[in-house]
Amino acid sequence: MALTFDLFGTLVDIDYPIDPAEAVARELESRDVTVPDDWHVAYGEVHVDAPEGAEIPLPAHVAHALASRDVEVSDNVARHAVVAAFDPDVTLRAGAREAVRAAGDRGPVGILSNCSVPELVPRTLIRSDLRGEFDAVTTSIGCGWRKPDRRAFEAAAEALDASLEDLTHVGDEPAVDGGIEALGGRFIDVTETPLTDLPTRLEARR
Repeated sequence: MALTFDLFGTLVDIDYPIDPAEAVARELESRDVTVPDDWHVAYGEVHVDAPEGAEIPLPAHVAHALASRDVEVSDNVARHAVVAAFDPDVTLRAGAREAVRAAGDRGPVGILSNCSVPELVPRTLIRSDLRGEFDAVTTSIGCGWRKPDRRAFEAAAEALDASLEDLTHVGDEPAVDGGIEALGGRFIDVTETPLTDLPTRLEARR
């Protein structure tokens, strides 16, 4: 059995900015970027015509939002501003480490996380002391697709050398993480099965 965990809201809690557009604006201004007066409007608009299910990296969205108001920035400036705006405090959820290790005792274990912010997933794993606990880490910004798109789950399964039918995904959003069930895999909802109970549930399935 191969098993993947969602990260945010499942294994860890992080302090997302209350107003992401404002947080990004502050970081842009600190890098001498003139932020347009209607930045919140621009930030909320769609600027990249992407296929359904595709991940749009947040720095690309920010750069396009600025360009729509005739403000040009380099890719590096947009990236550094976004990374700084989403620099989180991280709290490991109760039972997380034990659940990950119990899964690892039964087969390959990985992360499958929707995340459009560069560096956020590895930084979160370091700060939660979970780095090194996984055989593979798959992110939407890395593979290009967001759960529940089939291609996101396929990327995670491939990284663990497993089939979709052999994959169990643990997460907190049935409409997103539960997409694995339509592909023949299994979903464990941590809002119904807490991480502290996961080792027992996995043991029962051996």
